[in-house]
Amino acid sequence: MSHRTLERLFTALANLDAATMQACYAENARFEDGVYRLAGARQIGGMWAMLCGELRLRGIGQWRLEVHRLRVRDDQGRAEWTAHYRFGAKGRKVRNRVYTRFDFDERGLILRQRDQFPFWRWAGQALGLRGWLFGWSTALRQRVQGQAARRLAQHMEKHR
Repeated sequence: MSHRTLERLFTALANLDAATMQACYAENARFEDGVYRLAGARQIGGMWAMLCGELRLRGIGQWRLEVHRLRVRDDQGRAEWTAHYRFGAKGRKVRNRVYTRFDFDERGLILRQRDQFPFWRWAGQALGLRGWLFGWSTALRQRVQGQAARRLAQHMEKHR
């Protein structure tokens, strides 16, 4: 059951289908990566809806997802995947390789998702020179996290 949840999640992500992605999470799910710390399926779904909407605006041809590995054992799973997209007003090309760990509830829904990727590498691609120079710094990471949190709050307020 959990393996099907991950297949459904990544198929929906490839198709930028945020509603299906949200349905893969338990109500009390948690999500964390280098930018977001989220609680609850509604907030996680809001993040996916915002990101999928931004990607759609750039054009589906600018988005590609490669899933390299999905492994599920009992109530835990792992995935390795790469997202190819354009970021920000300048449309910088990003190739972000992500390593994800999942915990599932008794129904096979995602209870916890922890994504890991080299923030400094992502920052260099997404933010340009400033990202390459300061992507290793806590200050830049905190600034990116703050901006992302504000964008998500605005998005969720707008789409109540």
